[in-house]
Amino acid sequence: MMDTPSMDHGVVCAPVLQRLWEHVRNGQEEILLSPYLPAFCALLTHVLFCAPFLVLDALGSVCQQVRSWRIAAGSGSPPSIRRWFYCFWRVLYKYLTIVLPATALFQTLRSPTFPALAPSCWQLFVEVFACFLLFDMLFFIWHFSMHRVPWLYRNIHQLHHQHHTPFALAAQDASSAELLSLLLLALSSAWVVGCHPLSEVLFHLLNSWMAVEDHCGYNLPWALHRLLPFLGGAPFHQAHHSLYSSNYAPYFTHWDHLFGTYHA
Repeated sequence: MMDTPSMDHGVVCAPVLQRLWEHVRNGQEEILLSPYLPAFCALLTHVLFCAPFLVLDALGSVCQQVRSWRIAAGSGSPPSIRRWFYCFWRVLYKYLTIVLPATALFQTLRSPTFPALAPSCWQLFVEVFACFLLFDMLFFIWHFSMHRVPWLYRNIHQLHHQHHTPFALAAQDASSAELLSLLLLALSSAWVVGCHPLSEVLFHLLNSWMAVEDHCGYNLPWALHRLLPFLGGAPFHQAHHSLYSSNYAPYFTHWDHLFGTYHA
């Protein structure tokens, strides 16, 4: 009975989600329960989501339209392929040596289980949104602390600020301790909310994309912050990399408004 969720939400599970969930569960549980899967997927999705921005950076040297989308238009050329390459190897090394084994231990202690039923569409939305609200709050507190406590800044966060003008892959170009802490914050947010595995997967995918978009260096016409005005987006976060003392929240802007650290 522990594997079968009650219908507390009062909504019948959407058939399309149920079929998807059954397809995922059939013969895949051993892989999905692997403690190494979260860190592996976090790195893989990050690299894949960065690929379109690598193309934009490559086109920026020859296309005026692409250069016009860059936030720091006067800061020089987009990052070179060599800079992308070195950044990738730094991130990969930290994942293999620290992040992968540490998150595997966390997942082993967490002992996730797979329910028989998929979530309803409403449950999926509520759980993903709740994860984002919780993660945004935890990230704001941790990020604010790393900037206000000199020891934390020097030993954990300063490496990330080597990028005064960030680019997509640099979203995870940070110290091993910071990379690990942010992945654990995301995993813990889903655990505290108690969301369905499908909701958790969607949260991690959207979280990875939004982190990449925040660091991409482009104010694109179709960016999420243009569609959803309560999001800060890449301009919001690039202002943080320029000013250091504002815009600490990763996605939403309400915490910075409340604490007086918002900068347009």
